[in-house]
Amino acid sequence: MGYIKSALLEETGYVVLDMYGKEIDPKEWLDIEYVDWKSSGDTRFAPLASAKGEIECNGFWNHQPPRTDKDGVWIPSQTEKAPTLTERALEPGSNVGRCRIIELQPNTYADALYNLHQDDNNRLNPDGTGWVVRSFFNLTDDKDSFFVLRDNRTDPNGETRIALPAGAQLVIDTQRLWHAAYHPGDAPRYCLITSWESGPELDAYMEKYNGVNTVESVPLDQETIDAGQAEQERRIAARAAALAARGQREVLAMSEA
Repeated sequence: MGYIKSALLEETGYVVLDMYGKEIDPKEWLDIEYVDWKSSGDTRFAPLASAKGEIECNGFWNHQPPRTDKDGVWIPSQTEKAPTLTERALEPGSNVGRCRIIELQPNTYADALYNLHQDDNNRLNPDGTGWVVRSFFNLTDDKDSFFVLRDNRTDPNGETRIALPAGAQLVIDTQRLWHAAYHPGDAPRYCLITSWESGPELDAYMEKYNGVNTVESVPLDQETIDAGQAEQERRIAARAAALAARGQREVLAMSEA
């Protein structure tokens, strides 16, 4: 039967929406509770919706009974402090799974390349239902930061770099694309990440906000690209050597973050 997917996401795996133009009080992401939960880089997460309405970020399949990343339970102590962000996550009318705010500490382009990963969005997702994708709503004005997207983790050809100023809105099939954020500077980046189920509601939402699935990449000089690629390769090789010394080998797995 196959999954229900959004046609707009099929070509490139990502959609960029209109910028969000309204002011949001930073207290909505600064005054809520965070937990240590590592993704691609030095991160913490503040959940707004989780498997059972508790302040934790585990994959829904790690709970009893195990289930896919849908039907998230909202956490009143968090959503009361972040009403606008909760409203933003609910706006499409799509089924919401995990919903949380990420806090990412500054990193380098090489860090981002090494941390490229795919997300385990659709574990236990029944065939014939909507494919789970993720939305990213950038909260801080990170004008020098960008999202790195690749079809292949170690191949820079065709890399897409999407700018991340405040109000940037993306929908990405993060199970398909390798992705990570490059975030220079001296302050954390904050972003609302929501698991949404594909279907007519999400299609209508992307149309409403003039979604496009091709954008011009943020410019980056070739020297930085080459140096980042070399460092990615060095770190991957070093990790493989360390594992081999212990009689192990790296097994790539999708991220549960």
